[in-house]
Amino acid sequence: MEAMVDATDSQMAMLADLVESLAAAEATLSSMQAARDGLLALAGRLAVDIAQEGRHPDGGDMTIRSVAAEIGAIQRVSDRTVERRMSDASWLVDRFPLVWHAQGAGRISAAHSRVIVDAGAHLDDAADREAYAAEVLEVAAVESPNRLRRIARRIAEKYQKRTVTERHRDAREKRRVWMKDGEDGMAELGMHGPAALVHGMFDRLSQMAHTHKEQNAKAAKQTDSVRDERTIDQLRADLLADLVLTGTPAGHDTEDGLLGQIHARVEVTVPASSLMTGETTSAAGHCSPPAELDGSIPIDAWTARFFAGIVAGWDRVFTHPSSGATLAVDRYRPSEQLRRHLRARDQRCRFPTCGLVARKCDVDHNVAAATGGATSHENLAAFCRRHHMLKHHSPWHVRQSPGGVLEWTSPTGRMYIDEPPAQNTVRFAETTGFGGHAMTSAPF
Repeated sequence: MEAMVDATDSQMAMLADLVESLAAAEATLSSMQAARDGLLALAGRLAVDIAQEGRHPDGGDMTIRSVAAEIGAIQRVSDRTVERRMSDASWLVDRFPLVWHAQGAGRISAAHSRVIVDAGAHLDDAADREAYAAEVLEVAAVESPNRLRRIARRIAEKYQKRTVTERHRDAREKRRVWMKDGEDGMAELGMHGPAALVHGMFDRLSQMAHTHKEQNAKAAKQTDSVRDERTIDQLRADLLADLVLTGTPAGHDTEDGLLGQIHARVEVTVPASSLMTGETTSAAGHCSPPAELDGSIPIDAWTARFFAGIVAGWDRVFTHPSSGATLAVDRYRPSEQLRRHLRARDQRCRFPTCGLVARKCDVDHNVAAATGGATSHENLAAFCRRHHMLKHHSPWHVRQSPGGVLEWTSPTGRMYIDEPPAQNTVRFAETTGFGGHAMTSAPF
């Protein structure tokens, strides 16, 4: 423990006061942003009311533009920016009032609100939106926005009337590539497409870039030649340009032709029910949870079944039928079983607020092996390199409780609890009906 070892009691007391003050300032800022959203939403309603009373043939577009121009002029921002803010504010205030009120009370930040609204944007039924908001707000109170994103998506899926396969089929129609000119002779190329393909493309570029970097370093050392000093980002960009400009397209005619070319380190978690032919629904009428890419992006059942059919083996994650907790992980060809168990349990870095996926993290002993710590899942957890170093070289320390719950203690003595994220699985609840008991399932 090297960092802050020389801090005095007065300096630590000052740090504690600063942390408290910043927390209060953040709550106040969130509340003021919610107030601004309320005023912007009210301005939008006023513009619509004026247009409706005047029966304007443009549906109020020019009235909204005029109101936005008035607000933009006094705030010294573009009226287009104000229109966008008015639209976003109306979406939050009118469709997710529980979220807006929580932000106004300082319980969540504006970033939390954006994540919640984005994940639930396609919920058309008001009752479903309210139930979704109430459930996700409990998570938002203890999680950072980047961690909340995938949890909110999972919760929103429970209230979707259409399956992810049906929605994906429609969303695929909006796939596109665009270009945006930049400064100094540069430009940007963007793509919106199926998540499995985009993740696979990026991971292939990354693998190629790292392989080139390693091989070049070895060659430069052996032959005393010039070393390639390009960064991984630069190599990815150069490789993409090379592949697009000089490569010969071969698999673009069919979707499975493209998917078959993916040999990437992409993790897909698939509930067994999602591998069945046709998507299943629970007794409550909700679809079973969809497959997920890297534990965060839902993908359609067809793509999940395609990957399941071509891979050499799968890690099986056994979960408790009621709580959904991870019980065990195995494989038909066992290897690194403990690491697989930890990746399945932790899913991402276990430092509070960090969302880096577990496969990119280090596996670390909570109690050092040198001091008698066991090499078991009760004493191991996934930490990204940044928080791994923080644990070893600062006053932050961690203790693991049963169930994989981590208790982090900060330099000022505050305790932060980090629980393993919920598994992408189906839980079963026992219900009592006429004449006896029955088991019903529902996605959690």
